[in-house]
Amino acid sequence: MLDLSIDISQVDISIRDIVKKISTSKRISDSETLTLFNKAPNALLLSLANAIREKHNGNNTFFNKNIHIEPTNICVFDCKFCSYSRLLKEKSQGWEHSIDEMVDMVKKYKVDEITEVHIVGGVHPKMGLKYFIEVIKKIKKIRPNIHIKAFTAVELEYMCRKAKVSYKEGLKMLKEAGQNSLPGGGAEIFHKDIRDIICKDKCTAEQWLEIHETAHEIGMQSNATILYGHYEKAEHIIDHMSRLRKLQDKTGGFNAFIPLKYRNGNNQMSHLKEVSVIDDLRMYAIARIYFDNISHIKAYWPMIGKETTQNLLAFGVDDIDGTIDDSTKIYSMAGAEDQNPKMSTEDITKLIKKVNRKPIERDSIYNELKVY
Repeated sequence: MLDLSIDISQVDISIRDIVKKISTSKRISDSETLTLFNKAPNALLLSLANAIREKHNGNNTFFNKNIHIEPTNICVFDCKFCSYSRLLKEKSQGWEHSIDEMVDMVKKYKVDEITEVHIVGGVHPKMGLKYFIEVIKKIKKIRPNIHIKAFTAVELEYMCRKAKVSYKEGLKMLKEAGQNSLPGGGAEIFHKDIRDIICKDKCTAEQWLEIHETAHEIGMQSNATILYGHYEKAEHIIDHMSRLRKLQDKTGGFNAFIPLKYRNGNNQMSHLKEVSVIDDLRMYAIARIYFDNISHIKAYWPMIGKETTQNLLAFGVDDIDGTIDDSTKIYSMAGAEDQNPKMSTEDITKLIKKVNRKPIERDSIYNELKVY
């Protein structure tokens, strides 16, 4: 039984049985999750999510030493929520890093300063599979033990299509070059009605899921994400999580689930008001309650903000990503609070300890490296 900090006899009768199921570690259905989403008071969601978080991971809060490299913001796709990308015709507003420039970004760090390089950017028509295989090989040549987490399913779909190879062939080529895992970006919202509004021209939900399933099959783990806080409703969020939970049942390849908040600065959806912090807390709590088969719920602090990240450590979150570095522009260009997203190890451990959690440095696949 989960140890809850709330008396459920005071809770609406329609959700009492759902809470009892969760308390005895039984999986809840999509319809039960929708009921919780729409009716559960914040205190109940907090209690449930925190109890599950502590059952899975105790007081531990994970982070890693990583840097983000964004090869380019030139992109063939026109996602309405994106403040970061520029179409090829807007090249004067964009950047394109050379292979040597990206290798130099890694070189400037000492070996013990980073354990992961995270490579994600726009989908550039001239940066294809062959190009990125060379990037990976050159990084591995100077840092053979570093973990390379690279390329969203959106980037991979385009790379493989242009190279005229299957997803499995393309992923195997990248793995042989030295890529270790996939990030979770590009998922956005799987439901076609919403996907058609916000990112109609990029890879489909089915393609995203197929690419991650294929990666898992060949031994490359990955993360999963959702973009929330725009046109979607609760049922679209649950549909999205349901597809991920089913794939995780099949492959077990997802390390973490990462809700990503829509930021409304400087994009084609700027007329939409951002959702509240309370909505953020509820989203993360529901995710922790729903995913009985994904061990970690991650808050990406450059996107959600440091203060909200601290609050989320009581709403189911046990991972806050990493030290990052100021090359990360995807959220700063959309108006995120932190315009220079970088924290030292000391900064990140202080943030965690301030809310009485235990900081643990991990590697990219959650092997524990150091307790602080």
